[in-house]
Amino acid sequence: MTLGPLAVRFGDWTLDTPEAGAVTAGRVEITNVGTVSWGGIWMRLGYHWLDERGNPIIWDGERTSLPPLQPGESATIDARVRAPIPPGHYRFAFDVVAELRVWLSELGSPTAERLVDVVPRTGAPAADLPSWVTPAPDWAERVAAAHAEGFGVVAGAIAWEHGFGRRQPRALSPYAPGPGRIPGFSLPLLCPSVLPGIELERVPDVAGLPAYAAPENEPWIYDGRLVLRARPQAGRRSG
Repeated sequence: MTLGPLAVRFGDWTLDTPEAGAVTAGRVEITNVGTVSWGGIWMRLGYHWLDERGNPIIWDGERTSLPPLQPGESATIDARVRAPIPPGHYRFAFDVVAELRVWLSELGSPTAERLVDVVPRTGAPAADLPSWVTPAPDWAERVAAAHAEGFGVVAGAIAWEHGFGRRQPRALSPYAPGPGRIPGFSLPLLCPSVLPGIELERVPDVAGLPAYAAPENEPWIYDGRLVLRARPQAGRRSG
């Protein structure tokens, strides 16, 4: 019995242990059990992250291209999957989408799903800190917690130390320590902490501090509670 023109059946599948916010690998067998051929870029493998009750957390996961498949043909697909933030218990579901049209699960095809534990993100971060910049006592702990939560890039505020005969540069006004996270922070990230494997675009310095563009394809966060103290006369002078 067919489900209609567009239908899929999932076979065996695996998903490597997902770390929050990070990309992991999946592998799944699919069969075109509909009545029309799959071809071109409009049919793709995707996925959903749901809570334990089936409510969507991330509905539009990253896509993986599918090979042309005639009705009745099968293929095993290696998929790129990015885990949600924060770590926790989720329901993961592979699905196939006809782009700009419909998910095949909405047409009656069962997804390939099960409960999955998303673990804290790991990795040894690094930050480009000039010699005249000192982290606040709680900076390392807060940064480590944000990385474990799933953010590959973590940046925060700059506290300009007075008493060195120099006023705080006007360019640092938006980077003043604040009460918490600023979603969609629009300015460059100064001296961010970055996990291995992530390359950031270098942009012109801000008040002599290394500045980077926020990544487009990696979870990142700006938090005004993460404070770096700038002492421009304790070492290299800023411009």
